[in-house]
Amino acid sequence: MTASTNVTGDGGEGSASPKGAGGPARPVIRHNDYSPLIPPPLGAWTPSLPVSVVIPAYGGQHRLDLTLAALAAQTYPSHLMEVVVVDDGSEPPLRLPGIRPERTRLVPGAPGGWGIAHAINTGARLAEGEIVQRLDSDMVICREHIEALMRWHHLADYVVTIGAKVFVEEQARTPEQVHAAVRDGDFDGLFDLSTAVPSSTEATIRRLDGLRTSKNPYHVCTGPTVSFRRALFARAGGFDARVLRGEDTEFAYRLAMTGAVFVPDMEARAVHLGLPAQRVDTDTTVRVVAPYLAQRVPLRRDLRKEPGRRWLVPYVEVVLQAEGHAEPRVRAAVASALGGSLPDVRVTLVAPWDRLTEGRHRVLDDPDLELRLVREQFRHDEGVLLSPGPARDAAPVPFRYTGPVEVPLHRRSLEVMIRMINDKRAGLLVVEFPDGRTARLERTDAVNRARLLAGPGDDLDAVIERTHGVHRAPAAKFWPPAPGDRPRTQPGKAAPSSVPADSSAPASSPSSPSGPLPSQAAEKPPSGAQPASAQPSSPPPAARKLVNRIRSLRGR
Repeated sequence: MTASTNVTGDGGEGSASPKGAGGPARPVIRHNDYSPLIPPPLGAWTPSLPVSVVIPAYGGQHRLDLTLAALAAQTYPSHLMEVVVVDDGSEPPLRLPGIRPERTRLVPGAPGGWGIAHAINTGARLAEGEIVQRLDSDMVICREHIEALMRWHHLADYVVTIGAKVFVEEQARTPEQVHAAVRDGDFDGLFDLSTAVPSSTEATIRRLDGLRTSKNPYHVCTGPTVSFRRALFARAGGFDARVLRGEDTEFAYRLAMTGAVFVPDMEARAVHLGLPAQRVDTDTTVRVVAPYLAQRVPLRRDLRKEPGRRWLVPYVEVVLQAEGHAEPRVRAAVASALGGSLPDVRVTLVAPWDRLTEGRHRVLDDPDLELRLVREQFRHDEGVLLSPGPARDAAPVPFRYTGPVEVPLHRRSLEVMIRMINDKRAGLLVVEFPDGRTARLERTDAVNRARLLAGPGDDLDAVIERTHGVHRAPAAKFWPPAPGDRPRTQPGKAAPSSVPADSSAPASSPSSPSGPLPSQAAEKPPSGAQPASAQPSSPPPAARKLVNRIRSLRGR
């Protein structure tokens, strides 16, 4: 190996973007099109990054011996590679064979857990390398496998690399045979590959130009051989040890939410010893994985079809400012968000909740009465979070909407917004109201990609424009006109609307933003909504009547 190859760039879209003094250069990659990265030919560059190969293992000593024999013959420099084998409670315990890489450790899984995800977390915590290479204990890899995947990490620090694989029925081979064949470059002669079963993900990779055109590339990151920076692993939160099947896909989804780019390298070849579980028992394999992904991967809309369900990770977070608004208005906005056509929505109500003391205070004429009423309305609602501010990172929630409380969402607003942002492949949708105010629908992966690339003082929206695109649209696209604003139509012809007709919408539909909206300070709502007085908002007549009734009862 000799000189390394650099990222191309002329200060434009493919150029390297410096990230802090002494930090790694980060090329700007749009969506998952990693074309700006030009990897060096195998054997023609000088590696410098240390890698830790983490192997979760449960039983299967003979297969592990073959995996380690292949690792001992890698072209990647041995002084830059360590191997951590995590024994996930095997009986009898696993042992290290004679043929193995120089720096190989065998460790038990951390106390208090079990399973592949738990074992990987154990190995990653003990890893010393800057890169973590996850490898199954029944994989025999070609001699350039680690080198092929590692070359991408030398070009960008937010890539996830994926190796190739085929499945074969296990054939009688010794560690000595495997080591010699891999070392001498006779990988194709090691197994009878004429009956090998190709990986289904590789057809997807080819169809999507090596995932460059993929909208959700995490789908194909299915585990047996994948590598990522240890810092990226930590940022995503590691593997979820509660996920016993499909843990690789669930983790890949969270990697995607950090802004990662997924790069498959078909020169990183491997043979998986044994047929895939889907071939052995398709129905059970799919059924076991489904509930784990349904709860944790909101983009799997096909797994969230039952009405009335609540899910662990919502599809959309709706952020609303509660301070300074009357409780009925906030309640209406929350009801509109949670009662829309998307069932998996969570609302974050932002206000200085810590200002509301629990000690003795005035009740009926409390200056914070509206805020206290809002808190009492929603403090026990699992679909509502009371927070002094939205979390900096919405992950693992894929979308975040932030808009004015006085314009409640129409039943289909979020659904239509998400359809538009997906169709445009934009990272940010800016909804423009007639009075100049805006609402935002953000893609979490796009926002986090922009944060990775933005330098001090950079405008985040401008970076999103470069990596994913920013789309602007008038609010009328997402709210139907109020009844009084609908254009007259000829008999027999329906009035046009950007939002699909919805017979289940309430008779008193949410206010329409089609007319000019007043200033935020005045808080006069659009037609169809209760007007609010100057800040702080006073309760509407019905609420005042209730307060007067309570006062009269207290006087008796």
